[in-house]
Amino acid sequence: MQEEQTQKEQEIQEKKIIASRGIPSKEAMYLPAHDSQAIRTFQDGAENPTKNLWNFQEVLNFVFPKKYQEKYYHIALKFIELLSKKIKVSGEETSQFVKENNISKATFYNRVLPRLRRVGMIKIEREMKVEKESKKKFRPMIISLSKTFGNYLCKIGDSWLAFVDDAKSSQEQQKKLI
Repeated sequence: MQEEQTQKEQEIQEKKIIASRGIPSKEAMYLPAHDSQAIRTFQDGAENPTKNLWNFQEVLNFVFPKKYQEKYYHIALKFIELLSKKIKVSGEETSQFVKENNISKATFYNRVLPRLRRVGMIKIEREMKVEKESKKKFRPMIISLSKTFGNYLCKIGDSWLAFVDDAKSSQEQQKKLI
């Protein structure tokens, strides 16, 4: 009983917090129309997927659309290229990347890196290290490529395909019964 009351209070509180201005940009993805010139074809006329794959530049365009966030797109593109060569990058290497490419620290660490992490394109881990002499603890950052983004979108796509297949098969079964 008390749990139900608390849950209802939380729902009311959430409704008060969420403004009705739409989806916050940090939680949105760019999805142009499926037949748009902005993306290469991915299915044939019978809605079967084609064999061609989009390269990582095309995929990155869904997270940082060149059309709207060109600066972030180019920064993310360079960083993903670095990760594709090294697979794992330390905090020091990341800092060096920012300096070498003349990128604003605020832009990289507050905009680009968090979004790449949020969508699951990269994984950020921290190692616990202790200096022997001073016994100071510090946690250096390790950034690596992640499959989460692909797994997330595959789950969405597979779920939708299953729903459509179920709907079509149940309609066919109803026709057979008539």
